[in-house]
Amino acid sequence: MSKREAALAALIAFAVGVLAAGSLRDRSNDARTLAAAGNPLTTTSTTAASLEVIRWRVTSAFGTHLPTLGENPVEVADRLRIASQGRIDWTIDDPGEVVPAFAIVDAVRSGKIDAGYTWLGYDQGRLSASVLFGAVPFGMTPWEYSAWWVRGGGLDVAREIYRPLGIEPILCGIISPETAGWFRNEIETAADLEGLKIRFAGLGGRVLQKLGASVTMLPGGEIFQALEKGAIDATEFSLPEVDARLGFNRVARYNYFPGWHQPHTAFHLVVNLETWNALSKAAQAMIELGCGNGVHRNLSNAEGSQGPVIAQLQAAGVQTRTLSPALLASLEKATAEVLEEEAAKDADFARVLLHQRNFRIEYARWRNLAYPAEIEERNPDTSPNNSSAMSPGDG
Repeated sequence: MSKREAALAALIAFAVGVLAAGSLRDRSNDARTLAAAGNPLTTTSTTAASLEVIRWRVTSAFGTHLPTLGENPVEVADRLRIASQGRIDWTIDDPGEVVPAFAIVDAVRSGKIDAGYTWLGYDQGRLSASVLFGAVPFGMTPWEYSAWWVRGGGLDVAREIYRPLGIEPILCGIISPETAGWFRNEIETAADLEGLKIRFAGLGGRVLQKLGASVTMLPGGEIFQALEKGAIDATEFSLPEVDARLGFNRVARYNYFPGWHQPHTAFHLVVNLETWNALSKAAQAMIELGCGNGVHRNLSNAEGSQGPVIAQLQAAGVQTRTLSPALLASLEKATAEVLEEEAAKDADFARVLLHQRNFRIEYARWRNLAYPAEIEERNPDTSPNNSSAMSPGDG
């Protein structure tokens, strides 16, 4: 390169550097101008500082020591605390510390607590339709329920039910299918359920009652003692890792699958409606974002953790069994009857059930094409070309 070419190259490089520096300076000035004007694309620090301080006592229906099930509201609270730089600061209480596990919605409604984290099906006795927002036997998969809630109008339906009661419902967690239960003895047919004393929740409990079982409802913390003392012969509660933490395998050696009664389990943050409406839009959005992340993490943790736990249980002598086709058929038939009976008694139950069924018919057009193997495994008679094919118990 000649001296003239070298000088020219140096001059060009200098000019480019000046222009780049000017551009960076202009961008910096523009950013400061936008921030001063209240532009939404400001720094996290500015956004967090603009939030009101939200210090709530949030009662969870599940012990915070329980993996996945009880950990999720704690994780949601921790992330909200970090994202808001401490301005959203929740205390997560175990069931019974402030209010009992089965009284959370009533406590939020009355203003005794600002919010709670719960399975809405615990209110089935007081609000029939509530259980449909928690789990339906032979019903939706976790991702199907999420699709119904977000895209299919489920959130709107839930608000129609709960806002008149003074409650804002927010989907905040969801987990994989539960086990079908822990039993002292083998079960093969519906006849084996007659007279069986079992702890069972939600619509699944109504189904077992129809088949002759004696069903009781107990909070998670009371189940082991009842099982150990013989007050109940069997129980269901949650995922294998949760059930193992509670020690069911030490008393009942037969663990059955699939979790027909709860193919998914959805959890909601329920907030006192006046409290919710008093929040800024920014605070509401941040809480909704925190719960959205909670749904993602909750299902991911649930799906990723059960395989090793099942292997450990089997190594310790647990007999992992699958319910017989005959028994599943009996349970599905009884489920269809229970759903129709409940719908006939309660208009809201009927409305929510119909809404879910209509969504499932629409969703099946995609599901049967996209996931044919899953459909064939669950129901070999279902044709991928039949978009409305649903089992009698589909809810």
